[in-house]
Amino acid sequence: MVSQHRLITLCVAIICLLLTALYGSLPIQITLGRIAKSIRSESRLGISRTSGKNAKLKVFMYELPRKYNFGLFNRDGPAQEIPWKNLSNLPGPHTQGLKKQHSVEYWMTLDLLDEGGREFRAAQRVSDPGEADVFFVPYFASLSFNVFGVSMRDPETEHDKKLQVGMIEYLSKSPWYQRSGGRDHVLVLHHPNAFRFLKDRLNLSLLVVADFGRFPKGVAALHKDVVAPYSHMVPTYNGDDGTDPFEERTTLLFFQGRVKRKDDGVVRTQLAAILENQPRVHFEEGIATNFTVEQAMQGMRSSRFCLHPAGDTPSSCRLFDAIVSHCVPVIVSDKIELPFEDELDYSEFSLFFSVDEAVRPGFLLGALEKFSKRRWMKMWRRLKQVTRHFEYQHPSQRDDAVNMLWSQIHKKVPAMKLAMHRAKRLKIQDWWKCKRL
Repeated sequence: MVSQHRLITLCVAIICLLLTALYGSLPIQITLGRIAKSIRSESRLGISRTSGKNAKLKVFMYELPRKYNFGLFNRDGPAQEIPWKNLSNLPGPHTQGLKKQHSVEYWMTLDLLDEGGREFRAAQRVSDPGEADVFFVPYFASLSFNVFGVSMRDPETEHDKKLQVGMIEYLSKSPWYQRSGGRDHVLVLHHPNAFRFLKDRLNLSLLVVADFGRFPKGVAALHKDVVAPYSHMVPTYNGDDGTDPFEERTTLLFFQGRVKRKDDGVVRTQLAAILENQPRVHFEEGIATNFTVEQAMQGMRSSRFCLHPAGDTPSSCRLFDAIVSHCVPVIVSDKIELPFEDELDYSEFSLFFSVDEAVRPGFLLGALEKFSKRRWMKMWRRLKQVTRHFEYQHPSQRDDAVNMLWSQIHKKVPAMKLAMHRAKRLKIQDWWKCKRL
């Protein structure tokens, strides 16, 4: 492999030859001087020369008091006002329940705390805020809700609200937050009720979300924010290399979960009326426990298709459990947004039905029964290929969930810069939205 030094030398030589051809036989000192002057000029203008495909996202992470993140694992622990700065004695992630499903904040923070220099990493932590593309706020908003606010009643939820108020006050004092209005700040609000009291105060920031189901209008949007996968509950299926997986999976369609849901989740009740007691269909109501998760794992691994209807919100962990179980997802959710969709074509490994189609008697099952083995095998193979993109782990691996998320955030940086620069000079914000007289 050509060394970096030799590559730079070769590039400079080629540039010199091109400049000589354009401007005549200039002395090499003058030619190199002009190149250096050009580079310095671009640097002063803030033009990055490392914005290519392999450039890393430069992230400045705030050193918050641990009461906002890792201190939530042990609320009575000492030093709650002191930041957690390294990986030593770090509390482990939750391994079950909602605290695991919405643990995106934990894995992204852990990745930045890790100073390992793995070349494939999509993000690089910087100590100088002036070098940062984005500012990461390691507030575990989902964990805070699950620890303090899950009952949705005072006085338990008061501490969750207190942390949100404290977080806003902390950011408001940051010169970097003030400079951009929060536009280049990244916060993870993966649980639909995370930061529920003050979400509207984060309407300019980049939010990492599960979906847009419970956000007030104008706070979260696909053009500004990033959709993250849930952390799957069932273990990844690594032994799925049978001689004939299509025939070995004897259940046609699998669903296990809560049936009575609010909002768009009423479709589950309608689907239950149609699908319960149908041959080769497993449709069962259940609450997530260690036992039912084990049941779901076995059921998904023995099924060709796994049903993902909307719940209280458009998405759920069930979709990602199906993906890592290599069970072709059947998605019935008209308002769902999916992670990494600019890089992944979900139609290659998932089926989509509108709510109207799914509740039409015989339509859904008829389509699945006619689904050819050849087409299913193609989707099954694709599922095995994409599973790695939905894995949260430490240390992070190439193209896993955390690195995919950093890459998604990196793609938002140009729009962030545009918004920041326009905000400095506009006298009337978003003038094109104003009503014309």
